[in-house]
Amino acid sequence: MRYRSQLLLLGVLFFHLSIGFSQKTYLLKPARVFDGIAIHEGWWVLVQEEKIVRVGPSTDFKNLSNTSLETIDLKGCTLLPGLIEGHSHLFLHPYNETPWDDQVLREARSLRTARATLHAKLTLKAGFTTVRDLGTEGAEFDDVGLKQAINQGIVPGPRMLIATKALIATGSYAPKGFSPDIEVPQGAEEADGHDKLIQAVRRQIGKGADVVKIYADYRWGLMGEARPTFLVDEIKLIVETARSSGRPTIAHAGSTEGMRRAIMGGCETLEHGDAGTPEIFKLMQEKGVALCPTLAAGDAVSQYRGWKKGVEPEPERIKNKRLTFKQALDAGVIICFGGDVGVFAHGDNAREMEMMVEYGMKPLEVLKSATSTNARVFHLAQLGQIQPSFLADLVAVEGHPDQQISDIRRVKMVMKNGIIFKE
Repeated sequence: MRYRSQLLLLGVLFFHLSIGFSQKTYLLKPARVFDGIAIHEGWWVLVQEEKIVRVGPSTDFKNLSNTSLETIDLKGCTLLPGLIEGHSHLFLHPYNETPWDDQVLREARSLRTARATLHAKLTLKAGFTTVRDLGTEGAEFDDVGLKQAINQGIVPGPRMLIATKALIATGSYAPKGFSPDIEVPQGAEEADGHDKLIQAVRRQIGKGADVVKIYADYRWGLMGEARPTFLVDEIKLIVETARSSGRPTIAHAGSTEGMRRAIMGGCETLEHGDAGTPEIFKLMQEKGVALCPTLAAGDAVSQYRGWKKGVEPEPERIKNKRLTFKQALDAGVIICFGGDVGVFAHGDNAREMEMMVEYGMKPLEVLKSATSTNARVFHLAQLGQIQPSFLADLVAVEGHPDQQISDIRRVKMVMKNGIIFKE
């Protein structure tokens, strides 16, 4: 028993040393600060406990007398708000490792949860201090426990906004190809009609959902194409039920009609938007509905299917995605940063940021999308900007990501809630 206690103590000590955490007062001295809106050369930041208490030119920080102050010199670095991943699935791993059907049907939930804790750590180390995790994809309500474990300091990871199981129309989303006599596990929760939809929304909220996610369409058309699932009145009912608890509703929507129904039903963000049109994007702009384009997911799936990127011509799917993304930008649609991480590797979240630039956004606008824009759209009042009284979620990267977006990968320091996580 004594030996086991010693091992446990050593394990706890190793955990704390491995993430290198401490919480006190820090003076951060980067070369420049991106405050969520603009770049400021020669600015410094003072952090006390979990809050930012002062931001401004280095000349404003003279005669600091706090004896517990620790100065961190970040020469050549840009200090940014902690990045906010808008579309993640911590309970999935890349489909070229294991297809989605096999993850849902063959992998034990205990295995998926163990893997998800690693995904959370990789995400945080890459500079993403918050994730909107949009469905466990068959892992039931296990994201609730993962969120609790992170909040309690049991495992390192980003703060999580979770959608738990997500909502699907009956028959639209489960793994396919089985005998109709067999009931197989679902990738989300089936619900239809007035009473059952209200019950499902309330059940997910009661279990811990921060956001209600619906699949406004899916590939269940007669020829396997994406077609709408829920009716507009059903979506309105879901949105009204969720909104009564203060929660937003968001929609997986790739088809033109699925997008239209989600917009008219009151969803706050649309995920993917592959078949958007100028008319649909105009409607999104008028209604203030944001688009999370998930460019990197489509890029990854195309490569899994054999496309040799940079060698072969782009598939029609990729060409169309370039076009629709430009149409959304031209229409002035709010663009949320989110890559559908899990389709590709966790920790490689910056892949989406690089593709947003490749597809037409300016690097500075991409940085805004991943910080202040996501914070505003996701109702995160004290995140996404570097200013006094905001939570001390900060990331320092070497270089100028506002000029060369790939510099966002050169992570030097990650701070979440005033705690420094480092190797």
